[in-house]
Amino acid sequence: MNKESMRRMEHDEEMVAAAIKGDRVALQHLLKDEKEKLYRMAFTYVRNEEDAIDIFQQTVLQAIESVHQVKETAYFSTWLTRICINKALALLKKNKKLIVLDELEERKAPSDSMDIAQQLDMEKALGLLPEKYKTVLLLRFYQDFTVKQIADFMECPEGTVKTLIHRGLAMLKRDLKGVYADEWQREFN
Repeated sequence: MNKESMRRMEHDEEMVAAAIKGDRVALQHLLKDEKEKLYRMAFTYVRNEEDAIDIFQQTVLQAIESVHQVKETAYFSTWLTRICINKALALLKKNKKLIVLDELEERKAPSDSMDIAQQLDMEKALGLLPEKYKTVLLLRFYQDFTVKQIADFMECPEGTVKTLIHRGLAMLKRDLKGVYADEWQREFN
């Protein structure tokens, strides 16, 4: 890690510490930095712009109300992501929605080499996976979480996370006939 990355990380942790102590400006800055990631995560689950915005807003409201409960400053982003995913899953459960790809939104791809058609194929296949596999793959490849961060987030051993990633990739490979899942597999190994 270079000096600039270290300074940025220390600055972020200082901002989180300030937000925990009640500094609304620090919290606002942190939430602004996480805005795009949270929206993208919500949209990946619900596939509906209105619902994704609602989930994002609910996530922000809960963060404002409970930021004082964050125990580790280094895990602030993980904490926010957990809130967002929980809100998305609650909405899906409440509405018993089936995730359908009906909109083309420009989103971060697992690799810059993937074109829009490949992104759509991958996201459609992701949407069909059982929740636990979809969650680990989204956290690992879309949110760039480490295996340890995912294990902490899901409250399970790292070995379980690795197994879920490998099985999820195998399902994607089967569903996509190996076309793009190989790309993620190379990134994971």
